[in-house]
Amino acid sequence: VTDCAYGLARYAAICQNAGLVPIVEPEILLDGEHTLEETYEVASAVWAETFKYLADNNVMFDRMLLKPSMVGPGADCPKRNTPEEVAEATLKMLNSRVPPATAGIMFLSGGLSELDSTLYLNAMNQQPNPWHVSFSYARALQNSVIKTWAGDDAMVGKAQAILSRRAEENGLAQLGKFNPDESLANTDSTFQKNYVY
Repeated sequence: VTDCAYGLARYAAICQNAGLVPIVEPEILLDGEHTLEETYEVASAVWAETFKYLADNNVMFDRMLLKPSMVGPGADCPKRNTPEEVAEATLKMLNSRVPPATAGIMFLSGGLSELDSTLYLNAMNQQPNPWHVSFSYARALQNSVIKTWAGDDAMVGKAQAILSRRAEENGLAQLGKFNPDESLANTDSTFQKNYVY
């Protein structure tokens, strides 16, 4: 944890020294049976260490973006949590570990389903928080798009419409105004065991 936190901090300092805005990504993986409470405990240690080293390296929090995973259960955990429970745990973590000066928090989806990632973001934005809490999803935006397109040029229009809809739904979620009853988001998990970037 220390080596990773220090590496993230050095990267952020180097970016800022070059006039760039760093995106700091302390991800807690979904792999495993860990509960929301266990994720919270691990994330607490990781985020504390990350922000300690960011401060030690004189990283300006108001000139960086944080891209964490949400505080939820592991992919194989038998107990599933509601969006409100994930939002509450995630915001509690943010409030206890992240300086309010941090310019923005852009969550990664990290293997969550399209719908879950949007529901969790929406629930967070229905509660007060001092940051701009938004999204920087890959799989949760692209999964249905790629499956629909599947390399078939005839499906480009349909795939683009799905991407537009996913972006719109997550835009509403970052305002706390997403209505799941009107969503076409896929509920299939995008989690891949032992996923390698």
